[in-house]
Amino acid sequence: MAELAIEVEGLTKVFGGRRGGGVVAVEDVSFAVRPGGSLAIVGESGSGKTTTARMIIGLEEPTSGRIRVGGHERRRGRAGSRERRRLGREIQIVFQDPSSSLDPRQRVRECLDEIVRLHFDLDGAARRERVLELLHQVGLDERHAGVYPSGMSGGQQQRVAIARALASRPEVLILDEAVASLDVSVQAQVLNLLADIREQTGVTYLFISHDLAVVRQVSDEVIVMRRGCIVEAGPTDRVLDDPQHPYTQALLSAVPRRGWKPRRSLAAAADAADAPAHEEA
Repeated sequence: MAELAIEVEGLTKVFGGRRGGGVVAVEDVSFAVRPGGSLAIVGESGSGKTTTARMIIGLEEPTSGRIRVGGHERRRGRAGSRERRRLGREIQIVFQDPSSSLDPRQRVRECLDEIVRLHFDLDGAARRERVLELLHQVGLDERHAGVYPSGMSGGQQQRVAIARALASRPEVLILDEAVASLDVSVQAQVLNLLADIREQTGVTYLFISHDLAVVRQVSDEVIVMRRGCIVEAGPTDRVLDDPQHPYTQALLSAVPRRGWKPRRSLAAAADAADAPAHEEA
């Protein structure tokens, strides 16, 4: 049986102290993603979804729990340069705002070449070939190699950010609201691109999103988080078409559509979720 791409068990994050007085951002979260799969974590702001992603990538240290990526346990503490390179070949992340994650002083070719040079022992000609391969993979071409980020559109910048994340050939790619800042038409292009990349490379996706339309398009499985906890999980179509938890139902009812009228607020759903079963309507 192949190793799971991601395995998270009992993950908890408390800010401000382990005992008393701390803020619990994530509490006892567990899930797994098979190789080549796509899992979405959804919830409103403050639900704990981004903190979960940051712990998996190593930007936040868990208070407790275990994280395994590609069969390797993510160890706590500062890693050395060799270990960081190994971790970089396991997992990468694409953030919401590409303009803040790309170095404005680097041309696109330099941005990509830097990562290729770090992870692979290739000569200059082979690195240039790999850079062009990455550009083509994200729908760009050689003309974009000499451009600075400031000379590109938001959609093109996000394509470069995706190419940079793919440069180390990671097993897992986390996309943290990666299309949220893009126009709807550009969103569709990038989502189609991501679907193609997954099919071509077999990379595993972990999507962090508040947008249920995006989630339906890109994920096989979904977990819904509220106040740091998982309240519902399952196949995407099942969860979105037949939600069982009041909070999931409220998230879906808040999605604008033709003839849409808000039926129930998220605050009301939270009250219903906290109420004893016999008090629910």
